[in-house]
Amino acid sequence: MDTESTYSGYSYYSSHSKKSHRQGERTRERHKSPRNKDGRVSEKSVTIQPPTGEPLLGNDSTRTEEVQDDNWGETTTAITGTSEHSISQEDIARISKDMEDSVGLDCKRYLGLTVASFLGLLVFLTPIAFILLPPILWRDELEPCGTICEGLFISVAFKLLILLIGTWALFFRKRRADMPRVFVFRALLLVLIFLFVVSYWLFYGVRILDSRDRNYQGIVQYAVSLVDALLFIHYLAIILLELRQLQPMFTLQVVRSTDGESRFYSLGHLSIQRAALVVLENYYKDFTIYNPNLLTASKFRAAKHMAGLKVYNVDGPSNNATGQSRAMIAAAARRRDSSHNELYYEEAEHERRVKKRKARLVVAVEEAFIHIQRLQAEEQQKTPGEVMDPREAAQAIFPSMARALQKYLRTTRQQNYHSMESILQHLAFCITNGMTPKAFLERYLSAGPTLQYDKDRWLSTQWRLVSDEAVTNGLRDGIVFVLKCLDFSLVVNVKKIPFIILSEEFIDPKSHKFVLRLQSETSV
Repeated sequence: MDTESTYSGYSYYSSHSKKSHRQGERTRERHKSPRNKDGRVSEKSVTIQPPTGEPLLGNDSTRTEEVQDDNWGETTTAITGTSEHSISQEDIARISKDMEDSVGLDCKRYLGLTVASFLGLLVFLTPIAFILLPPILWRDELEPCGTICEGLFISVAFKLLILLIGTWALFFRKRRADMPRVFVFRALLLVLIFLFVVSYWLFYGVRILDSRDRNYQGIVQYAVSLVDALLFIHYLAIILLELRQLQPMFTLQVVRSTDGESRFYSLGHLSIQRAALVVLENYYKDFTIYNPNLLTASKFRAAKHMAGLKVYNVDGPSNNATGQSRAMIAAAARRRDSSHNELYYEEAEHERRVKKRKARLVVAVEEAFIHIQRLQAEEQQKTPGEVMDPREAAQAIFPSMARALQKYLRTTRQQNYHSMESILQHLAFCITNGMTPKAFLERYLSAGPTLQYDKDRWLSTQWRLVSDEAVTNGLRDGIVFVLKCLDFSLVVNVKKIPFIILSEEFIDPKSHKFVLRLQSETSV
């Protein structure tokens, strides 16, 4: 009997009835709706199909990889050009929506840049216009100013230069990301500056231009007061945009939804969208790269256990299905009691294969680097025109380690993140800087952060922020928001740093002193 479980409680049937029943079951399964591995009806999806005659890498090759021997790569050539991912109609709709949103973000970005540039130009030209308009319009009526005005001119010039440098350093920086909402403090500062400059222009037009004020020294001092006020507004911008968020007030726990990897970060007073930006910036350097191939083994194991359970009903569909469900549950419980043994031996076998291929890889790389040292010794005796560059040296020794490296990456399911070109570049980099074989292998023996790999292999560049509260609100205790991308999501839980009461305990310095008395008489 095969691995399929057959339950008692049904009437006896002959081998002929078994065969006809199985044929009828296959016919019914052809007409059923497509189901995924966990038994649920799958959604409508658009899947990239492979050419006729080629096996799908995610189906057959994944299942047979666990039982292949260690020398399969010596006599087998695998050519794959298929995709492991399928895109549903919801994903296609979401991608089209993201493209439309990106167009809106570009318009919003250029609109904000245009408004900020116009306002900055207005701010810097206003004091100069205040000083130049009276001599242009009514020069003959102005009272002479002399040395006092010349000193004020120098003061205005240097203050405008300082304001220009500070504005460039604070505001004109490359954008790190596109936010879903405007930055509230930045918008408030722009509105404040606009109202401030408009108020100065209204007062200047009513009290100076209309009346043609003859006191030129007072006009210059009026322009100086405007520049001083702009410097104080710039100081206020530094406090609100930079200094306010420096003191840590909250602790953010970031958990990746697929594998549960988590990190903790301390932040100050920030809005939800700016806190999400800080989390994503730290994600690319702190979290190991997301590898969906590591999750396929557990899914395949669960599907394999459930695939071996089938119920045969020889009396037709008229019987109640409750008995079948109970039988399925009981059989699944019996199989679950022994599944931990299978899991233990599978993991032990996988660890053995990984250690074995790691040892082969280490030996192959060490021999390749020894060959490099011999080549370097030989190149010192050659003429300068015949010396190989690091790229040529990497191409010369790469074939000796390629087989061992390829088999190790396949065993650890990292083959999708390391192309031959990237390996050659890393090898040439190590040769150029005189690194050891251990330094070369460190990138491949353990998964690194996302920034370590090429951008086309990150699998996450566009994110969606999901929050119950407005993303412009500040952080507070108990807030939970989610950062989603196409393959996984980051769940962020905000906790306030507790108030710490630190007291001092005084210790009398005399309490540490003691006297050692020795007796002069000793026993004989």
